[in-house]
Amino acid sequence: MSISNHFSQQSNGKLTPNWKKLIKLEQLPELVKESYNIPVVLFKHSVSCGLSAMVKYQLEEEWSFQVKDLSFYYLDLINYRDISNKIAEEFDILHQSPQIVVLHKGQPVANTSHYAIGVSWLKEQLSVLNE
Repeated sequence: MSISNHFSQQSNGKLTPNWKKLIKLEQLPELVKESYNIPVVLFKHSVSCGLSAMVKYQLEEEWSFQVKDLSFYYLDLINYRDISNKIAEEFDILHQSPQIVVLHKGQPVANTSHYAIGVSWLKEQLSVLNE
């Protein structure tokens, strides 16, 4: 599946991620604002890293979220390192790759990296937010 700006779709009865590209620094304040309405997930992905590719594939294969569950942003670290650096600085989170950062009500409430990234981890984080 190619990365697009489309919402979750069903393909052969299976949900697919609603990737939105994070390509401008100016999007960060918008994401923070959006996180007051819906959890925002930032997926920091290195297109030159095998582990990152595996994690991305696994997310796509196991995806089970509806559009109403979260807003999911994809960041290509190779082409947009300045955005990754700003995320690390603004949210005081050590840069990792691959990495997921969850924003809720304007704040980073969870983050993880490498092999810990997965749909089950995301579900766990979202369930805590809904308590």
